[in-house]
Amino acid sequence: MLGTIINTCAIITGTIIGSLLHTSIKEKYKNTIYDGLGLVCLALGINASISHFKESEFPVLFVLAIAIGGVVGTRLDIDNRFQQLTKKKSKGDTRLGQGLSTAILLFCIGPLSILGPVMSAVHGDNTFLYTNATLDLVSSMIFASTYGMGIIFSAPVLFLWQGTFYLIASLSHEAIHPAMMADLLIVGGLLITASGLSLLGIKNIKTLNYLPALLVPVIWYLVSSLL
Repeated sequence: MLGTIINTCAIITGTIIGSLLHTSIKEKYKNTIYDGLGLVCLALGINASISHFKESEFPVLFVLAIAIGGVVGTRLDIDNRFQQLTKKKSKGDTRLGQGLSTAILLFCIGPLSILGPVMSAVHGDNTFLYTNATLDLVSSMIFASTYGMGIIFSAPVLFLWQGTFYLIASLSHEAIHPAMMADLLIVGGLLITASGLSLLGIKNIKTLNYLPALLVPVIWYLVSSLL
């Protein structure tokens, strides 16, 4: 878990540094960074999805995942509940919710953040997690310089996310099917792309309503292994 702890601390450190810069950056520059983050999300999201299509054993699984996950998430109204919660925490700042949700997706949904804890648990190799920590340190500084200290709430989410993969891999590394991780990255890439479209104002997508889509590949492969 050392790699995950360091990754979590990197986000906390980056957020603190970025938040100190938050008040000194003029609004026009914050808007520029805001648009830049949108472009980054589009690039990372599209790349994550396309580059893992060939690794999926069920090419249409991501379609089912997005459809089922979207319906479930909309029924639970996840996005609106999250936005209302962050609005209260940030004293009415409506942009924090969107920024925090985007940060969480970028920090958690990626090859390094998913494969890292598995490599750590199975082989004791924290290389992926140390690399991810460096990237997240810089990313959290940029997010916090735009959205403020609220980005720090992404740190415990990352810890729980990576900790879950670490625990599962520690108990049985065979439970982490490579094809399942590929489908997780495809679905996650689509969610990051959706966040990018929202940040750029192209289409206001309630990205968090699609979070249950990440459970569909897990359930699919779990059921498949039992049959």
